[in-house]
Amino acid sequence: MDLIVQAVILGVVQGLTEFLPISSSGHLILVPAFFGWDEGFLESLAFSVMLHLATLLALLVYFRDDWLRLVPAGLATLRDRSFRDDPDRRLAWLLAATTIPAVIAGVLLNDLAETTFREPRLVAVTLVIGAAILWLADRVAARTRHMENLTFPIAIGIGAAQALALVPGISRSGISISAGLFAGLDRPSAARFAFLMATPITFGAGLWELRKLLAGEAGVDIPLAPLVAGMVASLVSGLVAIAVLLRFLRTHGVGIFVAYRIALAALVVVAWLGLWNT
Repeated sequence: MDLIVQAVILGVVQGLTEFLPISSSGHLILVPAFFGWDEGFLESLAFSVMLHLATLLALLVYFRDDWLRLVPAGLATLRDRSFRDDPDRRLAWLLAATTIPAVIAGVLLNDLAETTFREPRLVAVTLVIGAAILWLADRVAARTRHMENLTFPIAIGIGAAQALALVPGISRSGISISAGLFAGLDRPSAARFAFLMATPITFGAGLWELRKLLAGEAGVDIPLAPLVAGMVASLVSGLVAIAVLLRFLRTHGVGIFVAYRIALAALVVVAWLGLWNT
């Protein structure tokens, strides 16, 4: 298969699964494994970094109006040392608080996340675990709160849940939405908060990985056309995924994503058993 086509497929996979609660990291491990792709570029740090920067751009484009309010509001809080009953000021610092657990977990677990955790059979297990958490959160949640009702301890708790997404198969959006639901948020608010919360941590992680790339750790030659094609595919599919999920959750539960995760895990197990018996 042509390298550009493979890059586009992985870009679409990254964009969709980064925001739908089904795990982007898990899919980026499973898709090449299923198709037998062993192209070094597709598994390289450079390609991974650029796809994540494309999904970051999708977040910034979609939520541009929010960030154009939140960033000045957060800076104004520093200047005045007061929230002044401004919900944007408070939300800006709630989002800042959610990054603390993720940064700590990233420093402590980054090496494990890039090595030990990247195993298809482990992804099958974590897909099911994530599905169970998502299903339970949707079933027991009160769904009576909105983002402006969050407290700092709850926001930090949701940030701690987000840190679990370092394990492939858990899903950043899935575990963050689940934590928001457990905290009593309604479904659209839980998803919106999860996406806003993902923006600074995705930015930070992208800069960290980009530092490695600029330090010459890519390890492979970087073909420009597949790289650009993959990034464009990731950006466009990411924008679609955000819009679709926010609209879907206004009137539907998360059952379809729970079912998909379990079905994918079953497919991984079947594929593994087939290989095991040959």
